[in-house]
Amino acid sequence: MFRIGDISIKNRVVLAPMAGICNSAFRLTVKEFGAGLVCAEMISDKGIVFKNEKTMNLLYIDEREKPLSLQIFGGEKETLVEAAKFVDEHTTADIIDINMGCPVNKIIKCEAGAKWLLDPNKIYEMVAAVVDAVKKPVTVKMRIGWDDDHLFAVENAQAVERAGGAAVSMHGRTRVQMYEGSANWDILREVKKAIHIPLIGNGDVKTPQDAERLLQQTGCDGVMIGRAALGNPWMIYRTVRYLETGELVEEPSAREKMEVCLLHLDRLIALKNEHIAIREFRKHASWYLKGIRGNAKVRNAINASNTRDELVSIISSFVKDTEEREKKASYSNVG
Repeated sequence: MFRIGDISIKNRVVLAPMAGICNSAFRLTVKEFGAGLVCAEMISDKGIVFKNEKTMNLLYIDEREKPLSLQIFGGEKETLVEAAKFVDEHTTADIIDINMGCPVNKIIKCEAGAKWLLDPNKIYEMVAAVVDAVKKPVTVKMRIGWDDDHLFAVENAQAVERAGGAAVSMHGRTRVQMYEGSANWDILREVKKAIHIPLIGNGDVKTPQDAERLLQQTGCDGVMIGRAALGNPWMIYRTVRYLETGELVEEPSAREKMEVCLLHLDRLIALKNEHIAIREFRKHASWYLKGIRGNAKVRNAINASNTRDELVSIISSFVKDTEEREKKASYSNVG
């Protein structure tokens, strides 16, 4: 357990904010698998300020998700502060997070996301302005630097702390790396030594054992899991259990995957309506079935589905076929 400002985080496992993924339906599903903290996908400060309908829908929070960190991004102090004040006053989010890590060009062109990594002074100025304007704890999600020639990880994290930030989450890659190559945990260790607020480490955590190694090697207060949780909230549960007891829980069965997949689907339909939810959920369905032999055969069918009934029928039939195949295999092994 650790604290971010006055918010208690019950364990060291945190769901990363992933754009286009971390809506309430996904967050709640992951939360029920034991995440100490879940983070919402990044939301545009200008979208909040101008009350864009799509943006405002992203602010929805199910109280069962809490504690929750709601992430905003922007490149201008005035709109960032105004958006943070709206989140502070009009949502039940526990933490306000500022994105300084998104590497995509669309965000960089707005002088937002990872563009901040080039200027510790701007980081101090922007974070201080937000901290002064809100009551909720303010945190920052960042990368270790822009590229290998601009690795200001320590300076940037110290700027967040000086500005009154309550914690830093840091991905061990540079902006130029995007999601390629390896995460640099050595730099995370340097940052942890240089600041007194909590540091949550992120990058290359694919198994519970990876999470333990990151925490041991870096001294980080928490570990953030992103892509490894896609279609696999068991990764969160297994990691929490492994860190707390040393027990490595077995991977879920095909049927267990299907049951949670359909629960997640129904939550997304309730959140967005069936037409939108089915389109968005196709990628999630493929992620849930990943690792089950023969899943490639059903991906095309999943991507062509347009209704809940179609999608449920495809997944149910596939899981049933998988179970029958495994049963036959076990009989032949006995024989």
